[in-house]
Amino acid sequence: MEHPEYAFFGGKIIPITEAKVDIRTNALQYGTAVFEGIRSYWNDKTKTSYIFRIKDHYKRFLLSCRIMMLEIKYSVEELSDITVELLRREKYSEDCYVRPFAYNSSLDIGPKLIKNEQDIFIYSIPLGEYIDIKRPINVCISSWDRISDNAIPPRAKIAGSYVNAAFQKTEALLNGYDEAIVLTNNGRHISEGSAMNVFMLKNGILITPPVTDDILEGITRDTVIKLAREVENVEVVERSIDRTELYTADELFFCGTGAQISSIGHVDKRPVGDGKIGSLTKRLQELYFKVAKNEVREYSDWCTKI
Repeated sequence: MEHPEYAFFGGKIIPITEAKVDIRTNALQYGTAVFEGIRSYWNDKTKTSYIFRIKDHYKRFLLSCRIMMLEIKYSVEELSDITVELLRREKYSEDCYVRPFAYNSSLDIGPKLIKNEQDIFIYSIPLGEYIDIKRPINVCISSWDRISDNAIPPRAKIAGSYVNAAFQKTEALLNGYDEAIVLTNNGRHISEGSAMNVFMLKNGILITPPVTDDILEGITRDTVIKLAREVENVEVVERSIDRTELYTADELFFCGTGAQISSIGHVDKRPVGDGKIGSLTKRLQELYFKVAKNEVREYSDWCTKI
């Protein structure tokens, strides 16, 4: 069976080939939309799929909508139920990615957030590894700064803002790196990756930039913080990080719904530790997948069965 077969569009689940938008759509012209990324994991032992932290994702989705003045008529519970039904119809037996998208559907010319028609669609795609998590990746510090909260707020997943991420990721790839780490708008501190949060282990303390350093308030970031504290008994500190601190870190890794947990082996061609996947990174990576596949009873409430 080819996936995806279906999408939620125009208030109902329909064949995805029938889900079309007009080329004049305001969101297509100006990026006036927000989205989410949600993972569903296939557990081959139980032959069951589980959506990971679906309600937390939809809570963030509605907060992004609030920032962009998108008035979506669906609640967290309704969006969750629609997504479960959508994936039931798809009958995945593999990991997949769900993309809810709220947008200005008006055909009017002009970049504005008010007096627009608005709508939402949801679709899914099969998705394995967005980043190769089996090896430590090589990253650079991007010459492109992260946009600031007072320009296009990174704490909302605004469609148009991902042009910023595209510049950063493309620059890294063109220069032979796997990914980029970006600095805050003033160039003083580490913000995040092109589209994922970053963690640094130094002297036994796990450190990650605060939400005030122009980051997305990641669901996976929150998961890592909880698992590190509650399972690994590691101290986690949220504070600003200087660029050169990365060069002297014991371990570094990215995390995100797409990236999952991805070890960083080199920054600007300087090895992180011994350049291999760090022991804490490896343990958190393994634990994350067990939790997401509903194999850790204490965190079962994070998993929604399909």
